[in-house]
Amino acid sequence: MTDNKNILIISPFFYPEPISTGKFNTNFATELAKKGHNVTVLCFHPFYPNWKVKKSNKTLKNIKIVRGGSRIYFTKKTILQRLILEVSFAFFVLRKGIKYQKNKDLIIPVFPPSFAFYCLLPFLKKRTRTVGMVHDLQEVYSERKKGLINKLTRFFIHRVEHKCYSACHKLLFLSNEMKKEAQRLYHLPEIKLEVQYPFITIKEEFSNDLGLILDQKKINIVYSGALGEKQNPNQLYDFFSKTSEQVNNSRFHFFSEGDIFNKLKNKNKNKNILFHPLVDKKNLEELYRKSTIQVIPQKENTSKGSLPSKLPNLLASGTKVLVITDPNSEIDNLFKNNNLSLIASNWDIDYLIKKINTLLEKEINKKDQIAIANKLFTIDKMILKLFR
Repeated sequence: MTDNKNILIISPFFYPEPISTGKFNTNFATELAKKGHNVTVLCFHPFYPNWKVKKSNKTLKNIKIVRGGSRIYFTKKTILQRLILEVSFAFFVLRKGIKYQKNKDLIIPVFPPSFAFYCLLPFLKKRTRTVGMVHDLQEVYSERKKGLINKLTRFFIHRVEHKCYSACHKLLFLSNEMKKEAQRLYHLPEIKLEVQYPFITIKEEFSNDLGLILDQKKINIVYSGALGEKQNPNQLYDFFSKTSEQVNNSRFHFFSEGDIFNKLKNKNKNKNILFHPLVDKKNLEELYRKSTIQVIPQKENTSKGSLPSKLPNLLASGTKVLVITDPNSEIDNLFKNNNLSLIASNWDIDYLIKKINTLLEKEINKKDQIAIANKLFTIDKMILKLFR
C-alpha cells in the first residue's frame, strides 16, 4: 500500500474541459484523491476545443485547483495558438510552480505542452520525484512538414521535449509505440520508461436523451471528440460524404466543436451528414451505445505520436469500432491480437467503404469486447506504475 503523497499535477487542461487530455487529467486526479493522496493541479481556465477562454470557479472534492490564463486571447492560426499556449502557460507555471512545489513528494507534468516544465526545471528541488505523463509526441506530427517555420518549430520541440523527458525520474507513455519512438528520438534509458494504456472512464450511467439525434431505425456512423489535424478531418468528411451515397439508410454524425468543426459544418451540403455539439458527460455512454459504428481516424504516419484516449471507453461500451490507422501500428496489432472490431490501414475511400460494409455485416461478441477492455485499460495499473 502506497503512503499518502502530496502530488502536484501540471497541465493547462483540466476540469471542466469536456474532452481529450482535460477529461483524462480530471479522472486521473480524482482517482488519486480517492486513494487518499493530496492533489494540487496547476491549470488554465477551460478553453478547448474552441480556443476561447471560459472562466470557471468549479471545484472538485479533495483537489486544490490553481487556475490561470483568464485573460489570454488565442488567434485562429493553429501554429500561433500552440505558441501562445506554450509561452503563456510557462509564465503561469513559473509564477505558481515555485510556490506550489513546496512539500510535494511527486510532481507530474503532463506532456504536451512541454515548455512550462522546461522553464521550471532549474527551480525544482532535487529531492522531489518527477514522473512525466506523455500523451502525444509533438515531434512526430512535425517530422513530415516542410518549410522554414516548420523546421524551426521541430528544432524547438526536439530541444524542449528532449530536456523535459531526460529530466524526469520516470516517464509514463500511453502506448508502446510512443515509448519506442521517444527512445529513437531522444535516446532515453529503458529503466525509466513505463507503458500503460489510457483507462476506462465511463460508468453504468445510461441516459436516454439522444433518441431524436440518433434514430435507431437508421445506420448511425459517428465521429465524436476533438477534431484537429491528427484526425485528418477533411478526408474524414470526404469519406463520410461518399459512403453516404452508397450505404442505404445511413446517417453520418460529427459530435465536436472548434474552428475545423465549424468549417466542415459551413461547407456541408449533404443532408445525411449532421453536425452536433459535444454531448454532456452524462450522455457519453448513450452516444456510444446508440452509434452503429464509431470511427477513430488517425492521419497517415502519426500513429507513433499518440493513442486515442477515448478508445477504452468505446470498446467498453460494446459498440462497433472502425479505426483508421497506420499498418502494423499499436492499435492495429492490439485489435488483431484480441479479435476486436475492425482496422483500416489506409485512407483510400473505396477501401474504407468496403470496411464499413464488412463491419455492418459483422456480428461482434460484445461481452468479450467489454471484458478485453476491462482487462487492458485500468486506472489502477497506471497508478501502480506511477509509484513503482
